Amino acid sequence: MESLQNYSNYIGGAWLPPQRGKSTTSVNPANRNEVVGCVPLSTREDLEMAVSAANAARGSWRKLSGAQRGAFLYKAADVLERRLEEIGRIMTREMGKTLPEAKGEAARGAAILRYYAGEGMRKVGDVIPASDADAFMFTTRVPLGVVGAITPWNFPVAIPIWKIAPALIYGNAVVWKPALETAVTSAFIMECFLEAGLPKGVLNMVIGEGKEIGQGLAEHPDVHGITFTGSNAVGKSVGQAAFARGAKYQLEMGGKNPIIVAADADLDLAVEATISGGFKSTGQKCTATSRVIVVQDVYEAFRDKLIEKTASIRVGNGLSESTWLGPCANEKQYETVLGYIRAGKEEGAKLLLGGTRPEEEELQNGFYITPAVFEDVHSHMAIAQEEIFGPVLSLMKAADLAAAIELANDVPFGLSASLYTKDIANALAFVQEMEAGLVRINAETAGVELQAPFGGMKGSSSHSREQGQAAIEFFTSVKTVFMKP
Repeated sequence: MESLQNYSNYIGGAWLPPQRGKSTTSVNPANRNEVVGCVPLSTREDLEMAVSAANAARGSWRKLSGAQRGAFLYKAADVLERRLEEIGRIMTREMGKTLPEAKGEAARGAAILRYYAGEGMRKVGDVIPASDADAFMFTTRVPLGVVGAITPWNFPVAIPIWKIAPALIYGNAVVWKPALETAVTSAFIMECFLEAGLPKGVLNMVIGEGKEIGQGLAEHPDVHGITFTGSNAVGKSVGQAAFARGAKYQLEMGGKNPIIVAADADLDLAVEATISGGFKSTGQKCTATSRVIVVQDVYEAFRDKLIEKTASIRVGNGLSESTWLGPCANEKQYETVLGYIRAGKEEGAKLLLGGTRPEEEELQNGFYITPAVFEDVHSHMAIAQEEIFGPVLSLMKAADLAAAIELANDVPFGLSASLYTKDIANALAFVQEMEAGLVRINAETAGVELQAPFGGMKGSSSHSREQGQAAIEFFTSVKTVFMKP
């Protein structure tokens, strides 16, 4: 990179400034006066260079064995692990999550790299009996070619790596468009791959606005697959552009994730899971708990415990050891969350706690919001239907478990859901009836295992799955081979 404060695209094995020389600044959401770095505002010209570099490199990369490709991922994991503290700190400064969370995410990135490095030694096909006794028939998997990866700011290490690692191990070259808001963190991750010796052109990074670079990737005729995580509105645009030209696409989008508290639940554990799922990472997770649906028999007891525990949460700079909840990641998201809090009150929900700027003088220059809890929330309200992506919980009351599940399903999303109960019959009913791609019993809604398939139902995804061995389904195509002597 050019300097500690100025960051560039990485294209074809070189750090390159944007062709038109435009840039913007990345600021610390804990202190809007602190500039973390200067990052490019790239154009389609820069994207064209990156796609060309990826296409030039993909042939030789594809010819390596899975074990050879995996060796680069193992090395990248070692580099990332060695730089854990440094990358955790830059992530906290750039998007606000607490340092323990940031370091945990970086460690997860290293684990994902090692997992997919090992996938290079797994089988890539099957032998199938042929009707002709003299024939030999089998399947094999081949890479798509060039994959465009469009990633969000809320998990600037883990999400890019869970897209880039499988794309690479299965033989694809990658053009990565990271979120503009976390482009400095992305540059540090790019350095880990470079230090691992990844060949030129195999992984390229182009920093810029989504409407320019993200949409450009979706529309580019030489990009063979698009993997996207982000908002529903942008995801639909990306998917439509890829579909229009026949490219493969994978969309992971929003959630409105419920936790259901049954009458027999351990309320203390349910409260802990609600707070962790709803407020960690400042609620900026697609799997964050947003709705808390409590069976009426235990509603008041649960609510009182939740309010007491939430009131003790310490809001502050993510680099401070005493901080539990950091700021919103940027000003736009901060204003969005405040807008939903206003809408909730205007629609008749009762704000029990929080939803305001903290009073401490040292926090006045950051994008801080105290954790908010609403009650008297009904399904027609915006705060019950739309993804807020902030530290806001909506309490909802249900007559029984069946009513709670019906209420939980009454949204256009279907990403994750959780149930707290001691009754196996309740658990089985929830697993059967809940319309979500990830269901968890006596565990918070947020929590994705890297070795397991991840994805949503309904409006939360394009119905493909990421992570684990399921990733091979997107990043490769099946080829059937029929041979006769």
